[in-house]
Order: sequence, then structure tokens, then C-alpha cells
Amino acid sequence: MYGLTRATLTLIGAAAAGAMLWLATTILPENVSDASLGGYWAAFGLVAIGGLVMALSQLLGGWTKWGWPRVSGHVFLVGFLPTLVVGGWMLAAHEPGNYWLGRHVRSWSGDIGIDGLVTSLGLMVPAIAFGIGLVFGLTFDTTGPRIPRRMKPVPAGGAQPRPRPDAEANGRVEEDRRVRFGDEDAPEAQPAREPAEPVKK
Repeated sequence: MYGLTRATLTLIGAAAAGAMLWLATTILPENVSDASLGGYWAAFGLVAIGGLVMALSQLLGGWTKWGWPRVSGHVFLVGFLPTLVVGGWMLAAHEPGNYWLGRHVRSWSGDIGIDGLVTSLGLMVPAIAFGIGLVFGLTFDTTGPRIPRRMKPVPAGGAQPRPRPDAEANGRVEEDRRVRFGDEDAPEAQPAREPAEPVKK
């Protein structure tokens, strides 16, 4: 059942990601350099959402055993933020026109000697946008199901017993009236007692 659920949600995620990519193509013209500034960022924002959807499909498919979702701070800081900075740099460098952000990023790329690399990666801009969304989705994780802890046995003659799970709100535990025998108190070790005679008046 778990495998079927994950497979189904993976297919749904892939279909949703494909829909995001198709919507992006309707916004961008055939020549990206002819796109407007808003259209450029809207299109690649949709591509990034496609990557996010793919990551979330695995989370919702029981990737980490149906726990409550949370954000992993380590993955966000070490994994996503560098990806966002580098990927955002590439997207800004290939921004159409001569707008402020794209113009400055291209100038800074030349200053630090990576303008050739930035130019070469221009063909991979859609994949970079998709990767940004995917890595952001990977920052989400689940804690997994909570497993109740078993109470440790109290050593004989040792410390006070811990409160039992069935304790009431005031700490009292329902009285256990069952008789327990030690090894020396076992029935077979005790001599049989004769029934007491009735008292005569």
C-alpha cells in the first residue's frame, strides 16, 4: 500500500511539474531575449514551482513515514541558501534587456572572472530554475511517527517506580489487586494450610 501511494503521488507530482513547465512556455517567447522583465521572472518562477512540486510529491507520498512536516534548518542553510544564491545569480545574469539587476550581475561576473562560465550556463537556465525549486522542497522533512516509549522495569528494592502511562492526572494509578509471588513465595514452595475451623460459641 505504501509503495502504491508513493507511486501515485509521484505521478501526480510529475504531471503537475509538467503543467508548470507548459505554462512557462506560454509566457516566454521563442527567443528568450525578447521576453519582458516580468514575463522572464514569471516563467522561470513557474519552472521553480515545478521542482518544488516534485519534491513535495515525495514528502506527501510517505517519503518519511507519514510524520508531521517540518523545515530542516541544516538543509535550508547549507543546501538551499547556496543554491538560491548561485542559481539566482545565473538567472539574473541572463535577464533580458539592460535592466539594473542583470546589468550589474553581468558586470560583477566579469570582475571576478566567471563571465565565461555564466555565459555557457545560459543554455541551462530552465534546469537551474527547476533545481532551485527542487532543493527548496528538499528542506521539508517529517519527524516520522511517534513511537511510545516502553517503561523500564524497576530493579528489586531499587528507586521509586516511574509513573505509569495509565496514571491519572493527579499522578495516582489505579490500584492493582493482583497477587504477585516471589520465588520463595511460589505456591509450590508454601506448605498447604489447613482450613480454619469455625469458632464455636
